[in-house]
Amino acid sequence: MQDERVTNDPIVLTTPELREVTRFAAACAASVLDIFELARPGDGRPRAAVEAACAFAAGEKRGAVLRDTAWAALRAAGEAGTTSAGEAARAAMSAAGAAYLHPLAKATQVRHILGAAAYAARAAELAAGDDRSEGARRIAGARLLATPTVIDVLRRYPNAPPGGGRVGELLRVLDGMLRDPSAVGS
Repeated sequence: MQDERVTNDPIVLTTPELREVTRFAAACAASVLDIFELARPGDGRPRAAVEAACAFAAGEKRGAVLRDTAWAALRAAGEAGTTSAGEAARAAMSAAGAAYLHPLAKATQVRHILGAAAYAARAAELAAGDDRSEGARRIAGARLLATPTVIDVLRRYPNAPPGGGRVGELLRVLDGMLRDPSAVGS
């Protein structure tokens, strides 16, 4: 019964907290933009999504630019030409989408917080010949990027949801690391 209450209670989020979560997501996505840009030179849609996320994190309003660039990055993912480039574009889409974390205690909202990190780790894995140690390295790096504010916000939500293939697996690994009381920054 207690789990039911937790999933129905609203979560309080401040704008500075949303900005910090978005800053984290943008940093994770920016680390793999080169994977997309090598596959699709001249296609700036994922970079525009990361830049929009950075602008929001720095104080710009949350609005149409974030939504539009997120959708454009998602379209770019479908046109990427390689799976690794597609995952890099999805990381960028997730960075812009992080600004739209909802104050609903639902496991699916964890994707707004950690999705960019998980997609970026998968993109790096695939670019390295599906080397899972590269994904683990990227997840460890994302753990170090997570500020105390990001960790605090994450811990207000239920654990990451099941499913999602390898990206979902990476998301749950990072989620578990950050929920651990001994996590960096806690």
